[in-house]
Amino acid sequence: MRPNRLLRLDAVDNARDYGDYATAAGRRVRPGVLFRTAHHARASDADLERMAAWGVATVVDLRRPSERSHQPSRRPAGFTGRVIEVAHDDGGEAPHLTFLKTTDLTESSGRAFMIDTYRSMPFDPGHLDVFARYFRALGEGGDEGQGAVVIHCAAGKDRTGLLAALTHRLLGVHPDDVVQDYLLTNAAVDLAGRAPAIAKQLHAMTGRVASDAAVTAFLGVEPAYLDAAFAAVAQRHGSIETYLEQALGVDAALRSRIVERLSA
Repeated sequence: MRPNRLLRLDAVDNARDYGDYATAAGRRVRPGVLFRTAHHARASDADLERMAAWGVATVVDLRRPSERSHQPSRRPAGFTGRVIEVAHDDGGEAPHLTFLKTTDLTESSGRAFMIDTYRSMPFDPGHLDVFARYFRALGEGGDEGQGAVVIHCAAGKDRTGLLAALTHRLLGVHPDDVVQDYLLTNAAVDLAGRAPAIAKQLHAMTGRVASDAAVTAFLGVEPAYLDAAFAAVAQRHGSIETYLEQALGVDAALRSRIVERLSA
């Protein structure tokens, strides 16, 4: 792990650069171009200044419209870049909230919920649309296309984690590094240290007691979660490469442009 991969912000969790990994072609993913975070609704003024210094030209918000309405993003002063957002919303409650309200949060139930979530996540209509637009943006030239990109959802761990992992796979990052980057969420948010306080919050919200292990299984990330998503993709499309092409429109020409733009 590069010492400066984790980016400390005041009120935006899970911020980091997901570039600067070696690729199979003997090159590296460019640093300072790909950023990932949790949501920006609570960003401090200092956070906005720091994010502005990243040179972000494109923000990809993976949250549903109802989530964005509940926690609207803050943006740096004078931000004129593009914002790519999920348009699809079934109007229902976010699945993780329904789970917390209706199911006892145990380590096994939390892990089972997350694995089921990951199995369906690559095929969600909103994700397919936004993922496709994100990859098109990565391959574009011009001033906006040459700027940095920041992707985020609510916690910056699941939807964001999957999209970052797909990006790494497209670029030829070694599978071990893909998983390592994905698992950095647990260190970035100090999940082990925060689990007791989060358990208290869940008790206040649901009236049920959750163990620290249960909180970690639900709010953290594990290799099995990402494995479940990739296995579902392979079952339906045969490979991640075919999924990228058939489901997201990343054909050979677009893949080549993305690799050239993001490789150093």
